[in-house]
Amino acid sequence: MPPNQFGGGYIEQFFSNCLDPGADDYFATICDLRVSSHLLIDRLGNITQFAPFTVRAWHAGVSHFDGRENCNDFSIGIEMEGADNIAYTDTQYKVLAEVTAALCREYPLITADRIVGHSDIAPGRKTDPGEAFDWQRYRQMLSA
Repeated sequence: MPPNQFGGGYIEQFFSNCLDPGADDYFATICDLRVSSHLLIDRLGNITQFAPFTVRAWHAGVSHFDGRENCNDFSIGIEMEGADNIAYTDTQYKVLAEVTAALCREYPLITADRIVGHSDIAPGRKTDPGEAFDWQRYRQMLSA
């Protein structure tokens, strides 16, 4: 944040509801939103946890999956620092695959067919992880 820019700690500030709307013109358009995620994986592969996996995070908004509404009620949100049209880093894929494998071990109901993007659960409203995210690569890493 802002779009197509990385670093600066703005995502962490946003998910902690302390983003300064004066720091960038874009922030004034989102500063009233109250969102969070369970995890953030930044461009360098650093992980920040904002909420325990056992509590609700506010990452999905109006959403549906597998016949259920309100995905925040039953999902784990992992945000990747990136943009829809900019390739994610090798380190991000590596860390995401490691985190996902650990979550699948801890929560056996999380299976490959239940791992989706925001664009899948809120189509038309959310676009991430976007066309630059290589789902085939990620799924191959999970099955290795």
